[in-house]
Amino acid sequence: MPDGLPQPQRGWAVLVILVGITMAVLDSTLVNLALPTLAADFGASPSSAIWVVNAFQLAVLCVLLPLASLGDRLGYRRVYLAGTALFTLASLGCALAPSLPWLAGMRFVQGLGAAGMMSVNLALVRAAYPRQQLGRGIALNSMVVAGASVLGPSVAALVLSLAEWPWLFAVNVPIGLWLLWLGAHALPDNTGTVVSAVRPLDVLLNVLTFGLVFLGIDALATGRGEHGPWMRTDLAVGLLVLGLLAGAVYVRRQLTQTTPLLPLDLLRIRAFALSMCTSVSAFCAQMLAFIALPFLFLDHLGRSHWQTGLLMMAWPLATIAIAPLAGRLIGRVPAGLLGAIGLGMKMLGLAALALLPAQPADALIVACLLLCGAGFGLFQSPNNHTIVTSAPVHRSGGAGGMQSAARLTGHMLGAICAAAVFSLWPPALGQGPFVALGLAAAMAAVAGVFSASRLAR
Repeated sequence: MPDGLPQPQRGWAVLVILVGITMAVLDSTLVNLALPTLAADFGASPSSAIWVVNAFQLAVLCVLLPLASLGDRLGYRRVYLAGTALFTLASLGCALAPSLPWLAGMRFVQGLGAAGMMSVNLALVRAAYPRQQLGRGIALNSMVVAGASVLGPSVAALVLSLAEWPWLFAVNVPIGLWLLWLGAHALPDNTGTVVSAVRPLDVLLNVLTFGLVFLGIDALATGRGEHGPWMRTDLAVGLLVLGLLAGAVYVRRQLTQTTPLLPLDLLRIRAFALSMCTSVSAFCAQMLAFIALPFLFLDHLGRSHWQTGLLMMAWPLATIAIAPLAGRLIGRVPAGLLGAIGLGMKMLGLAALALLPAQPADALIVACLLLCGAGFGLFQSPNNHTIVTSAPVHRSGGAGGMQSAARLTGHMLGAICAAAVFSLWPPALGQGPFVALGLAAAMAAVAGVFSASRLAR
């Protein structure tokens, strides 16, 4: 088996991988800044507009692990290119959306495509780099993912300052077509390493577990079970119970398999399990903040889209700046301690944002966001390193899939929490963003506790 790709093919392949994961991750937060505009244009409530975010997250979460398993069987390049094609087509559908339900539906399809790109991301990195350079490739990939996950609002601000919201999705079309052409020539062409077939029942149970639990919790948390026209409380509870039952059957089946679709065997590793809990909690806090901040800046503080984007740029810039330091500290300082320190910084920054005065200076806002971004950067790389290296080498694919699933689960929970907060404290009344930021600070504290728990032997 060849040890990585030769140059210059490796350089082009890495470019395709990094651009693709940037586009897929970026679109998970890109529309947050446009939520107030979408709600106004379509005459919808803020909690309904959040479904433009939720639909994408739900789709990715439902099919991420099945597609990762499919990549092991059919080949990573095939799954990646199929996902890219679907993502590109759905982006065009989003740009042409005539209504909010149509937009949410196209975002769901877009999420299915993004899942194909995310599911085999680390596997392609491993196939592209020689063994002695794999650590460098994983570190670069992690830094790009971390930057893309927080750059969404800033990129959206740039686009919205020049054009209408459909261009948030239309810009993906030429990039996606370019990725399809270059990826077909540059990506490694493996034919799959696992001969066993993906069991359709396991895929169905995976989708039902994540989908039904998500719908039930969202309906109860946002009050749709009481007030919404489409779901009664008893039906919402029924969906939640059915999702939990499907999950119980799903887990029972996975425990009997040597290569399970849901990598439960990895969760028996203490460091892996605690790192997963840290990641879910930290990304929940991040999504809560990134949904709340546009409403705070645009509606409560009267900033423009461009000013909001410039302010929020402080977070990703701090994350990117601190990432090299975090990488050098890996192996020298315990990951649990680095994560606890970073998440403590993030908690303090979010708490300070939740306690902002009525007319804060931009310098104070930037300082809070810099603290959040630096803390996030200090936590992210060591935590990802622990997730990957605590798993056996032959389970690297499962570990990579679980890493992406943890990030997306956190984002999904954060979006649900934001919808619940905005249902109880509408942003128009001024309290909602501050409550959401306070909750985000609490979730960052929970993540810090999980991270510090890894220090105990």
